[in-house]
Amino acid sequence: MGWGYRKSMKFGPFRLNLSRSGVGHSVGGRGFRVTKTADGRRTLTVNLPGGFHWRKTLSSSSKR
Repeated sequence: MGWGYRKSMKFGPFRLNLSRSGVGHSVGGRGFRVTKTADGRRTLTVNLPGGFHWRKTLSSSSKR
């Protein structure tokens, strides 16, 4: 396993994620979040009480 880097900056409900693979961003709060990752995937995450969550990929990576 290699080393990685990730830095996250919050601006209210908006979050900017910097990593070795690029820049991603997400919008939402604790219960609901839409994310676009550095490789182009879009995901929807719903967090439920008790540590449970549901995640769905909305679109695949456009970089192939």
